[in-house]
Amino acid sequence: MDPQLLLVGALAGCLLSARSCVICDRRVLAALDSLDKEYLPTHLAPERHREVMEMIRQTVRNFRDLPYLEDTFMGVIDEATMETSVLSFLRSVRLIRNSGVTDDTFVKEFSWMLTLEKAAFQGYVAWFQRKGEGGRDHDAAPSGTMLQLLIWCSNCKKQLHACRKSRDCGVRQINVHEKEDMILDCELNWHKFSQGLTNYSFYRVWGSNSETLLYKGGRPTLTQRLVMPEDAGNYRCELGTVRSGPATVIHFQVTVLPERVIEEIPKPNIGIQNQRFGSLSRSDCPKPENEPRSFLLKMLTWGFVFLIMGFTTA
Repeated sequence: MDPQLLLVGALAGCLLSARSCVICDRRVLAALDSLDKEYLPTHLAPERHREVMEMIRQTVRNFRDLPYLEDTFMGVIDEATMETSVLSFLRSVRLIRNSGVTDDTFVKEFSWMLTLEKAAFQGYVAWFQRKGEGGRDHDAAPSGTMLQLLIWCSNCKKQLHACRKSRDCGVRQINVHEKEDMILDCELNWHKFSQGLTNYSFYRVWGSNSETLLYKGGRPTLTQRLVMPEDAGNYRCELGTVRSGPATVIHFQVTVLPERVIEEIPKPNIGIQNQRFGSLSRSDCPKPENEPRSFLLKMLTWGFVFLIMGFTTA
């Protein structure tokens, strides 16, 4: 058999078993088109150009499932995993083009590159599934319904996928002192990463079948200024979704404690101190620079006295 046909067959076998979602990205399509129109015409024999390129295109079009992960892989990935896979694929294609390999060497190198990309993509998918839906730690959404935008490899379409847990996130105990501000926070960490969320709604719950809407909008917190004892009781917040039912429900039990007693520390009366020290005149305060002069004057006076006494007794 012709050695060239064996190389093409080896390339096809490698590609057929290395299926992924990279074909869904326009950058990959552009790279393959550039490979066909710019690189292969000068690096591959004309009679082989069409055959090899058609094999590459057809095989990459089938990058839509992973037979070796068929028991666990559902055919969807998130945008982060997709971006990582695409950048890895494009980098490998660019390295081959920069190397300038031709003919049989090109087919061998391209085949080996796709073998490595298959293993890399399998690792990306395994990490994605191990970390949980959306490529994030499963503990990131301990409660509630998280909507994540995922890519279906079968048709390259993006759809919202629901990661469902109990929507009821429990009861939070809130203690606040009278005449202070009460803040109810309904935001969870995964809310920032979820898709298809609408508005936060806060309710004052009066009984099993009675409640009053206090706020509805994009702000995840409710602030009640200068609470009074009558503000104590039960509250509830919900985060809506574009689908039926809320993504998150949190209950609050608010207790209003007595007003804080702040003991005032008396300040010293500065006026009295100023008055006490202000009663002294400047003349009453000795000046340090006058002390040596007074001592010298006394010495001169006594010396003059002793001199006169000496003349008198002589």
